[in-house]
Amino acid sequence: MTETALFFAAFATVFLLVFQQQNVIHRSRVLGSLTSLAIGTAQLTLWRYVPDASLPQLIAVLLGGPIGYNVALSVHPRIVAMWKSS
Repeated sequence: MTETALFFAAFATVFLLVFQQQNVIHRSRVLGSLTSLAIGTAQLTLWRYVPDASLPQLIAVLLGGPIGYNVALSVHPRIVAMWKSS
């Protein structure tokens, strides 16, 4: 597993967890259900590959989380607005 793939798995995990928190706050049942499936997929990827990761790969994982957190907070309102308008 490359550093890039691990970065994106960590990014996705944290992004989706923060996104899910916003779904709970706004009681978005459908988005919450879909997000739960995606969270499971992202976490399975991390659980599978992190135990054997090298130091650079672990650094990539640790960088993915904070970036995912900030991006999720920024895009959630836009995604919900698009979801409701469709």
